[in-house]
Amino acid sequence: MSKAVKPILDPCCGGKMFWFDKNNPNVMFCDKREEMHTLCDGRVFEVKPDMICDFTDLPFADKQFKLVDFDPPHLLEIGQNSWMAKKYGKLPENWAELIKDGFNECLRVLDEYGVLIFKWSETQIPVSKIINVIGRNPLFGHKSGRLNKTHWLCFMKMEEENKKL
Repeated sequence: MSKAVKPILDPCCGGKMFWFDKNNPNVMFCDKREEMHTLCDGRVFEVKPDMICDFTDLPFADKQFKLVDFDPPHLLEIGQNSWMAKKYGKLPENWAELIKDGFNECLRVLDEYGVLIFKWSETQIPVSKIINVIGRNPLFGHKSGRLNKTHWLCFMKMEEENKKL
């Protein structure tokens, strides 16, 4: 386990699409892949994390980050080599276990009373099912996107969660 030197973790950063500053020095950008693709419209899409790692087994000690942004893949039914899979990743058949393990791992590395922002697009799997899988209710959330299918959920690692981990 390594000690984080940055206060914010993005454990599945992908192309850092929602970050205003894709090189923010306060963020540890992680992903399980590093790759570059030319999209169908000619734009270059790059996944270039600071560290390659699996969000279900993060190489950080407990309570290392003040803020964790968890934006895992959300597509189950999609072609492995489609541009959507390249941009957003693809969920495996055991997606529920993966999401639960990833969420718990994000909580583990989150400091006491730290904040976890969980982004989920319910184009294929409803957010109600995700909340059931992770077994925790968010403090609050917000829907966004053209069809209001993207949910931004806010969690705080409270004292009772500190005892569970």
